[in-house]
Amino acid sequence: MTYRNPTPTVDIIIELIDRPARPIVLIERKNPPFGWAIPGGFVDYGESVETAAIREAKEETGLEIELIEQFYVYSDPNRDPRQHTLSVVFLAMAIGEPQAADDAKNLELFEPWQIPQNLCFDHDRILKDYWRYRHYKIRPQIDN
Repeated sequence: MTYRNPTPTVDIIIELIDRPARPIVLIERKNPPFGWAIPGGFVDYGESVETAAIREAKEETGLEIELIEQFYVYSDPNRDPRQHTLSVVFLAMAIGEPQAADDAKNLELFEPWQIPQNLCFDHDRILKDYWRYRHYKIRPQIDN
């Protein structure tokens, strides 16, 4: 019997706490799908999601992050046009100067009112949920 299961991924919303407005880091993807994205990637076999989040943040931004909390799991089968994935999203903080690396073509810091329109995957929903949580402490609602 062959099983087809969703592929686990992580996304990390990184706040730079050494800046007054505590902007978040977004990367511009070098590979399809193109556009802006929350740093993240695939969980390697034998790796915990926490380790994957720390590794992916380092690979894509050069930042040493501190994971604050697991935010939410996004699992809509259509969230990634390449395949069915589920993403464990973490909130993290860091200090320093992020640099685009790995599969990040570019990197920028964004405040809530500056978020680009061309976000990949379901990152528009994730960031909307994040800002709502950050400002009002309201967690994302479960979709059935």
